[in-house]
Amino acid sequence: MQIYSPIHSFHCQNSTQIWVKRDDLIDPYISGNKWRKLKYILADASLNGKNHLVTFGGAYSNHLVATAAAAARNGLKATAFVRGENVMNEMLFLCQLFGMHLIFVDRESYRHKNLLFEQYFKEDQSTYFIDEGGASEAAVKGCSEIIGELTEPYDYIFCAAGTGTTAAGLLRGINIAKLNTELHIIPVLKGGEFIGTEINRYENDLSKLHLHTHYHFGGYAKTTPVLIKFIKEFVAETGILIDPVYTAKMFYAIDDLLSRNQIRKGAKILAIHTGGLLGMLGMKEKFFT
Repeated sequence: MQIYSPIHSFHCQNSTQIWVKRDDLIDPYISGNKWRKLKYILADASLNGKNHLVTFGGAYSNHLVATAAAAARNGLKATAFVRGENVMNEMLFLCQLFGMHLIFVDRESYRHKNLLFEQYFKEDQSTYFIDEGGASEAAVKGCSEIIGELTEPYDYIFCAAGTGTTAAGLLRGINIAKLNTELHIIPVLKGGEFIGTEINRYENDLSKLHLHTHYHFGGYAKTTPVLIKFIKEFVAETGILIDPVYTAKMFYAIDDLLSRNQIRKGAKILAIHTGGLLGMLGMKEKFFT
């Protein structure tokens, strides 16, 4: 299936040109890396005769919206275990509009995803388990295809990371193609060192991998006035929407590393825009108050 994920570019500080793989343009709801992760998950569900997708996420999860939309388009049922109290917001509204059934569970129960799945669906052979964020071998395979779509070499590839699945796919693609490309990953969670371990679950050769764990801005979905200011200036200057949870932290990291001469002068830099822009709807009060 042909997808729309062009490469655009802009100039940042010191007139350095940055190329951007626009996976955010693949689809408005099955966005970016979510589309790539679900590609082979859906194929595997179909191969195994499953017609009910069961997955997990927080109340503002882009993964839940993507799964709900993908299920609706493919004639499948979808259920999500949602972490935390019973709420309604823009993201969960979209999930329900796409026909997804929501089950709210407390945070302690949510930690035991396999037990939840067994508790609710043990007798239902039509169900297909999808981990939080789509983390799986199938998802890594889908994300690895990004590298095969590149038509020219890059010295550095940057990507934000939550679970490490997309990063593992990128690293696999680089290793398979034997590219002389450094993969720079920006974990968006505090204590993001674990991302390296997660990537290593899927890919053994980590020699091209570089983690930058100090651009989390307080943790997952956390922001600061500095990050919000960066987003507003970046979007106004480039016309490329970025979100506070993932892509803004990645672009901020690139900008900061350039300012500290941590990136080789004249190097060709590609940033992977992983989409997930709908999550901004839950943070709008942080931008204009």
